[in-house]
Amino acid sequence: MPVSSLGIVGAGQMGRGIAQVAAAAGLDVRVFDACDAATNQAIGQVRGIFGRLAAKGRMSSAGAASASDRLGKAASLAELAPCDLVIEAVVEDLRVKQSVLTALGDVVRTDAIVATNTSSLSVTALAAAVPSPDRFLGLHFFNPVPLMRLVEVVPGLATSGATVTAGRSVAEAMGHTAVVVADTPGFLVNHLGRAYVTEALRLLEERVADVAAIDTVLRDGAGFRMGPFELMDLTGLDVTHPATEAIYRGFYEDPRLRPSYIARNRVAAGRLGRKTGSGFYAEGPPGPDRALAGTPASPGPVAVCIERGEAGRLVTDALADAGVDICDTPVSDGAALLLAASTADDPTTVAVKQGLDPARLVVLDAAGLASPVWTMSGTIATRTARAAGLAAALSTADRTVLVCRESPGHIRTRMIAVIVNLACDIAAKGIAAPAEIDAAVRLALGYPHGPLGWGDRIGPDVILDVLAALQRRTGDPRYRPSPWLRRRVELRLPITHEEV
Repeated sequence: MPVSSLGIVGAGQMGRGIAQVAAAAGLDVRVFDACDAATNQAIGQVRGIFGRLAAKGRMSSAGAASASDRLGKAASLAELAPCDLVIEAVVEDLRVKQSVLTALGDVVRTDAIVATNTSSLSVTALAAAVPSPDRFLGLHFFNPVPLMRLVEVVPGLATSGATVTAGRSVAEAMGHTAVVVADTPGFLVNHLGRAYVTEALRLLEERVADVAAIDTVLRDGAGFRMGPFELMDLTGLDVTHPATEAIYRGFYEDPRLRPSYIARNRVAAGRLGRKTGSGFYAEGPPGPDRALAGTPASPGPVAVCIERGEAGRLVTDALADAGVDICDTPVSDGAALLLAASTADDPTTVAVKQGLDPARLVVLDAAGLASPVWTMSGTIATRTARAAGLAAALSTADRTVLVCRESPGHIRTRMIAVIVNLACDIAAKGIAAPAEIDAAVRLALGYPHGPLGWGDRIGPDVILDVLAALQRRTGDPRYRPSPWLRRRVELRLPITHEEV
C-alpha cells in the first residue's frame, strides 16, 4: 500500500529525526509523545532546522515552509488513527514498547502498517503485542537520522511480503537506503560491527600491540574512519559492551562474537570513554609501546629474505633510502638481521618454513607495504634492539613503522579477515543479501569497503589462510572459517558470489 501519512510515537532524538526526513520527503507527519511538552519541543526544533536549512540554501524557502506545514502534533494516540504508517520510537525496553504497541492496535486503521524502530529487540516478540502481526515490521533508523541514510527493514515471522515492500518503499522515499534484514540479534549492522571492536580487544589481550598502535594501523593504514579504541571511547563502553554481550547471548555464545574481559573491567571501573573523561585515551599520552621492547640500536647489515617482486622492490628501496647496509652474504652469516615479509604466517611460522634463524628474524606485514603504516614483528627469540633500530631507520615523514608482537595476519589483515568471516556467516545464515551487507556497512559503519567486496579485493584465499593460521595457532573456534568462504575459495569464486 502507498504511504502518504506517517505517525510517530516518541519525541526523542530518534523520533525527531524520523519526523524531519519524512516531512522533508513530502509525507504528512503527526508526532505524539506521552509528555506534551516534549512533543511541542520536538516539532519546534524540526521546524527550526527547516528554517536554518533554507537560510543556508540547502532547502528552498517554499520547501521549508511546506515541510513545516506537513509536520503536526497529535494530542493523543487516537489522533494517529488516519495515518497509513505509525512508527513506535520510544525507549528501548521490551515492556514499554509492547504497551505502546498494544495501545496503537486499538486505534490504527485495519489496513495501516505499524512499525518499531527497535535496534536490538526481537521484532517477532514485539509483534505479539499487535492485533495484525502481518502488518507489523521493524524499521531501524540510525542516529542521527538525517545523516545516517540507512534503514534496516526487519520483518517478523508473520510479516507479509506486501508490508515489507511498503516499509522499504517509504524508507527509500525518505532518501534512505533500505536493506531487508532477518529478525536476528543485532540485525545486520550491530551484529557485524561486533567484529571490529571485539577483535581489537583480543589483540590487546594478547599484547600484540597497544591501543595507539592498533588504532594507527587500522585508521591510517587500512582506511577505517576511526580506530576501534577511538570508536569505543566515542560511543562509550556502557553502550558498546552491553550490546556486545546481548548479541553474544542472543546467538547462544557463538565464539565469533565473544566479548572481552578488558571491556567488562573498564565498565565496572567507570572508565567508559569521553563521557566520563577516562577512556582508552584518557590515561596518559598515547603512543606505541614498541611491543618488541628495547632501546633502538643500529640495525647493522640486513639480509632481505623476500622473493623478487613488488614487495621485494618496496622493501629494498626503503632500506636503500634509509641508508641501511643491505647484506649480500648468505643468510647463514650470523651477522645480518634477516628481514622477511608475510601476510598470513607469524614470524615463528616463517622461521620454521624458511629455515631462518629466529633470533635474527623480523617480518613485515606484506599486505601493508603499499600503505603509509608498516608493522614489523619478530619471534620470541628476536634481538629486539636491532629490530627497533630497523623500524626507526625505515620510518619517514610519509611512513610510520610500528614494532608489534607476532600474530598470524599481523594486525591489519587479521582484523579484516575476522570482519570478512563474520560477514560471510551473516550471508550464509540469510540475514541479509551480500550486496546489502556491503552497502549497509559502508553507510552505517563507515568502513572503506563493504566486507565481502573487501575480501575479494584482498583475495578469498588470503582471508582463508589468515583465519586458518589464527585457528591453528590459537586453537580458538572464534576463527573457524565460514563454510560460505571455504566453498567459494575451493570453487575459485568470489566471496560475493550468490547461490544460483
